[in-house]
Amino acid sequence: MRYLKKITGLSSLFLFIITVSIAFVILFTPLYYFSVWLHELPAQLNMSFQALIDNYHILLRYLHFPWVTELNMPDFPSSESGLFHFWEVKLLFYLNYAVLIISLIGSFFYARALKKNRRIWTLQKPFFIASLVPPLLLMFLAINFDRMFLLFHEIFFNNDDWLFNPATDPIILA
Repeated sequence: MRYLKKITGLSSLFLFIITVSIAFVILFTPLYYFSVWLHELPAQLNMSFQALIDNYHILLRYLHFPWVTELNMPDFPSSESGLFHFWEVKLLFYLNYAVLIISLIGSFFYARALKKNRRIWTLQKPFFIASLVPPLLLMFLAINFDRMFLLFHEIFFNNDDWLFNPATDPIILA
């Protein structure tokens, strides 16, 4: 039983760290602002910076809020398959947030039990091993981003709706 609690607790901690990291990246809008500036998207798309950001915020509202049920970006028309893909992305966001909340609860109780029993030190080895994952992942991304991007989409989507055509889904250019 102690081993099962340890595995469940560590799993909760790792899931929490992963999902909170994903949520941070999703919600960290300055990252997109920087990308727009770095890649000179306003000039490439013949749009103002503000128009790009306004459309981006419309997309984020759609992806994050259950009461926003339609995606209608004023400067980016979307095909049916593009809209379906964004709906699937919305579901993945909700799944991430659900796992984040559940793992937060599990992590809280596990960390509290470790602290109470003065066993926080037992996290040292698992966290050291886990700390090796981000550099390895970044290395694979740096070596072959396109393959990692394709692999991600092959794992999480069971269709080809994520293969946007710039003529029907110009959002892919932004």
